[in-house]
Amino acid sequence: MSVVSDPDGAPNPDDLPRLVEAMQAIGGGLELQSTLDRICETAAELADARYAAISMVAADGNPVRLAEPAEDPRSRDFLGIPVRVQGELFGTLHLAEKRDGGPFDDRDLDMVRVLAMEAGIAIGNARLYEAARQRERWIDGSVAVTTALLSGGDADEALQVVAEQARRLSDSAAGLMLLPAAEGGLEIVAVASERPSNALGPAVPPESEVLGELLAGEDVFVEDAADDPRMPTDLARGYGPTMLLPLRSDGRVLGALVMARVRDARPFSGTERTLATQFAAQAALALVMAEAQRDRERLAVYEDRDRIARDLHDLVIQRLFATGMTLESAQRRSVVPEVRRGVGRAVDELDVTIQEIRTAIFALQQEPADILPGLRTRVLREINMAAVPLGFTPAHSFVGPVDTVVGEPTGKNLVAALREALSNAFRHSRASRIDVTVDATARLPDGLPGVRLTVADDGVGIPDGGRRSGLKNLKRRAESLGGDSWYGPVAGADGGGTSVVWEAPF
Repeated sequence: MSVVSDPDGAPNPDDLPRLVEAMQAIGGGLELQSTLDRICETAAELADARYAAISMVAADGNPVRLAEPAEDPRSRDFLGIPVRVQGELFGTLHLAEKRDGGPFDDRDLDMVRVLAMEAGIAIGNARLYEAARQRERWIDGSVAVTTALLSGGDADEALQVVAEQARRLSDSAAGLMLLPAAEGGLEIVAVASERPSNALGPAVPPESEVLGELLAGEDVFVEDAADDPRMPTDLARGYGPTMLLPLRSDGRVLGALVMARVRDARPFSGTERTLATQFAAQAALALVMAEAQRDRERLAVYEDRDRIARDLHDLVIQRLFATGMTLESAQRRSVVPEVRRGVGRAVDELDVTIQEIRTAIFALQQEPADILPGLRTRVLREINMAAVPLGFTPAHSFVGPVDTVVGEPTGKNLVAALREALSNAFRHSRASRIDVTVDATARLPDGLPGVRLTVADDGVGIPDGGRRSGLKNLKRRAESLGGDSWYGPVAGADGGGTSVVWEAPF
């Protein structure tokens, strides 16, 4: 097996046109995986080899080495050239079996060596592009989280958005939001998972070692959650690589964000850890801002209610009381029995009115109850949040009395289904248009009235063999309510696009 680490030969001038063409071929794109594929294809063609592959540096930073030529009797049938990116070893380009049955010669070595140098440049560019795209996705996710938390909507739904964005951006199987529990420790308040789960409740008990690290503001990175003795059972759940990131602001820990991959999944890279930590910091800041915003709004409401209460007491009640005194005086002077009785009834009515106003004043001094926004408002909020990563705002339409007939459990699951469908469209469809329809006049197969959500796009459709975890999650949500969910091509779109339908009884 030939290993060429520092060859001193130069390519034959007659081979320069082929080399130039080969270098142009491998530099024709920015996607890392497609760049690696082109490098292998081009190297095989250049050296007339049947097989070509790139072995990357192992996760522990050590290069994957080939056997020394003297140790392998097949040394004339194999070729290995190191590929370096910005001076660091990225991996090795392997070639095997010349098509003519002969050995690789010095001419092959020289050409592949030059190609490997160009490959290092192409891989470096692709990695920079991938890192930029990754940062852009995390930034878009941070914007969506900030928008959700500051929208003034339902707090539970906003926390759910944080969990789902964390799961999606980190390519994890689960994202969880943890907030302090009344009895101490942390509890799960929002779950975004590819698996069916209703795991809300205690997660990190007060005596947990992990809790101490999180409350100290330390990031916790676990290679295998299921086997790590520090991990509480409610967080392990058979997961592998896991990040637990405290949500801290001004020295105060507001909660924690958990991102967990399945067992045997690849560990989180250094870049992913850094981006996730920045995302958690942005989420913590948004939580603080949302809390301050709610406090300001609550204070403004209290001030307004207090002003109204003062006006009612100082102006309205005093005037009514004065009017009652005047009527009582007139009653005493009147000699007509009917007038005296009529004035007496009016005075009694004024007393009742004064008592009712005092009751209203007392009610104004109490904390106002939280009012859940209507389903229409929540759907529009999801659509507007999706516009950030999509680059356009999906079209929408409502049919029937959406806000009045759809119950809260169905409405909450419909909003979560819409969020999942829009996320799938963003990640997979490459669509330029998305239409969202919420129909509150639908009839389910069993004849029951229900609501039907339809999300249709003009994208590339659902590829064969692709992941279906999100779509399965939609179906589970619908079936848990007695409904159903399905998907298929958009009618009349010549096989293009995807239509996702989710329906459930009211």
